[in-house]
Amino acid sequence: MDYFFKYTSVNEQDKPWQLYLNVAGKYRYLPHEEYPSITHPLSYQLYWEKGRVLHEYQIIYITEGRGIFETNKSRYQISPGSIIIVRKGQWHRYRPLKEFGWTENYIGFDGDLADFFLQKQEVLCDLDVVELGEQETLIDTFYKIFDLVKNENPCFQQVASGLIIKLLGYILALTNNKSFAGKDSEKIIKEICYHIREHVEDEFNFEMLTQDYDISCSHLRKIFKQYTGKSPHQYYLDMKIIRAKELLSNTRMSIKEISFQLGFESIHYFSRLFKKKEGQSPSSFRG
Repeated sequence: MDYFFKYTSVNEQDKPWQLYLNVAGKYRYLPHEEYPSITHPLSYQLYWEKGRVLHEYQIIYITEGRGIFETNKSRYQISPGSIIIVRKGQWHRYRPLKEFGWTENYIGFDGDLADFFLQKQEVLCDLDVVELGEQETLIDTFYKIFDLVKNENPCFQQVASGLIIKLLGYILALTNNKSFAGKDSEKIIKEICYHIREHVEDEFNFEMLTQDYDISCSHLRKIFKQYTGKSPHQYYLDMKIIRAKELLSNTRMSIKEISFQLGFESIHYFSRLFKKKEGQSPSSFRG
């Protein structure tokens, strides 16, 4: 597949879904080929001298070639495996280097959920270009979106929106894992997570646990939250609630007995924490 482009239809049933696809496409630009192509739709036309502002978000995955991406704040070198995230209302421009060309896979989308993920989520809102390399999960997701757009079966927009969220999740996970993969810190964090899961009914003493590792408690807390999205203590409490749900669903233990077994200081604290995290009391959860 060297070339594919299609606008999508968005009806009144799609917009309340809060994330909808406007366009999807793929193009392989050969070295020294005119960029953008004369077949490029006028509404998406990009002139290097003027740049461009879109009224939607775009994710562009460059799988071959090299080029440049610029915003009004930064300039990036683009290589195979680069993900470019273009934001709604953001001035930008990009193009392949003439001697290399490139292959771009792209989607354009909008909606309240798109605003939430790409404007309000701290981790994603600062990303313009991410170097992720060749990732089968990414290209597979793009191709699944392309297939949906080609066929336009009923509710394809709703399915496509799920795939866009999945794509954003992959980008976030791959970006996060990239800074830890193969490092000692990843091994340490996984060992601590395993220890917490295996000893969820015991008292958690993070300072004592970290004595086995040549790293400060403050630094370990920082990288633990970067890796898991939670502090060690929050992770510990979440594991307790997961275990409590298992006991509530699969045993006849009373709520008081479960609270005691999981090491909570009181049944009232356990019930309050459970309701805060699950939106209902332990007794309501058990039904």
